[in-house]
Amino acid sequence: MSSIKKLAGQTAWYGLSSIAARFISYLLTPYLTYKLTEVTYGEQSIVYAFIPFLNVIVTHGMETAYFRFGTKENEEKIYHTSSFSMIFVTTLVIIGLLYWSAPLAQLLQINIHPEYINLVAWIVALDALATIPFSRLRMQEKPKKFALIKVGGILINVISTYVLISTLPQYATTNPDTFISSLYKPGWEVGYILVAGIIQNVFVLILLQKEIRALRFSFDFKLWGQMMLYALPLILVGFGGMINETLDRIMLGWWAPGGSPEANKALVGIYSACYKLAILITISIQAFRMGAEPFFFKQAQSDNAQKTYARVMKFFVITLCIMFLGVVLYIDIWKQFIQNPAMHVGLKVVPILLIANMFLGVYYNLSIWYKLSNKTMAGAWITLLGATITILINYIAIPHFGYMASAWATFFCYGTMMFVSYKWGQRIYPIPYATKKLIAYFMITLLLYGINLLIHAVSKNAPFNYLFATILLFTFIVFVAKIEKKELQNILRKPV
Repeated sequence: MSSIKKLAGQTAWYGLSSIAARFISYLLTPYLTYKLTEVTYGEQSIVYAFIPFLNVIVTHGMETAYFRFGTKENEEKIYHTSSFSMIFVTTLVIIGLLYWSAPLAQLLQINIHPEYINLVAWIVALDALATIPFSRLRMQEKPKKFALIKVGGILINVISTYVLISTLPQYATTNPDTFISSLYKPGWEVGYILVAGIIQNVFVLILLQKEIRALRFSFDFKLWGQMMLYALPLILVGFGGMINETLDRIMLGWWAPGGSPEANKALVGIYSACYKLAILITISIQAFRMGAEPFFFKQAQSDNAQKTYARVMKFFVITLCIMFLGVVLYIDIWKQFIQNPAMHVGLKVVPILLIANMFLGVYYNLSIWYKLSNKTMAGAWITLLGATITILINYIAIPHFGYMASAWATFFCYGTMMFVSYKWGQRIYPIPYATKKLIAYFMITLLLYGINLLIHAVSKNAPFNYLFATILLFTFIVFVAKIEKKELQNILRKPV
């Protein structure tokens, strides 16, 4: 139990930094949906859907391999080897992006702005340089420094975005003959958002200078070969994951039934803005992953590792259920973060995407079986199965149903991955999950959501509806706390 409490403590720091960073970044949503048109918002969503695919290439599984092979005895060797592997691959990626910027811009339907691809190249390169230093902070259990740098970087991004999109145009209008005014480009809002990302990454690297200065030119080819053998399937996992997470925006831009490229990008903008309302679930998943990956590997040698993993899963699912209710029961409040009322038409995708991301969170928890058993290829096959489902449903249904097809594709993709991983993992690395209880909690969550929908259908009194929603949420929390009372007390009593 003390190990769970320790994970909770570290995850709290990673979680608080993720929550703070995501929340600060989330504040850009009302700002950007106010400042940008649906088309421009869709354009920046497509560009940012492309970046994660590049991140998979430049990291090429080195982050997870660093945790898998890193020990106190060889951490320095692992740090140097993985870092220089990433530097080499990143250099190749930058060269490719700069050389093929025009055709890539055409592929992403931003052909009038090929310079956006050049900016993307530098964002990816600078982000790659920070990846292993951030991993080192996690390995050395320094969540406070990790949190400070992450939150600081997001603050710089938000400030830079505001200055470039709001302050710079105003300054250029009132002071047209200055050098700063010459930097202003009308209609270049997506470019300024990318520049803000570059500024953020430079700031982060400055704060990570201690970790970066510790880097020495030391490359162990034998160790690197072992790491790559472990990491190669994770590259497939990464690509499949990005297909499942972000490719739908790009596919919507190609095939949505808008009638023109501009109309399609507007639909992408609506879908992307509404997807932001799944933030509480995605924050929980991100925070959990940050703390859980090194924790799970360290727990692997303990006698009660499987029981620990099962308990972690239970409280993780409970947290996701509470987060789900926190969004859907108060959707009329959350939608105010989307300042363009024309985008509210897409709110019907929110519950579907929330459940889909709950499935994804459970899948990440389940995935420990193939990482610990060195069967990372199993993770690749599962993710590729999900990617196939994503592509097929989007390809067949987007021309007819638009972004609703993308939402349901995400739902079935993550649901299938979760189910297959559970069945496969229980044969290879059995973990005594409280499966029936977790399904019961999930079904109760859906029941409460259904009751809330019925109340909204018959009552238009907003204060009453919010009060009733609060009662439903409080009822669920009290119910779960009563069921798990004994275990919660045990966790709180155990020292770390």
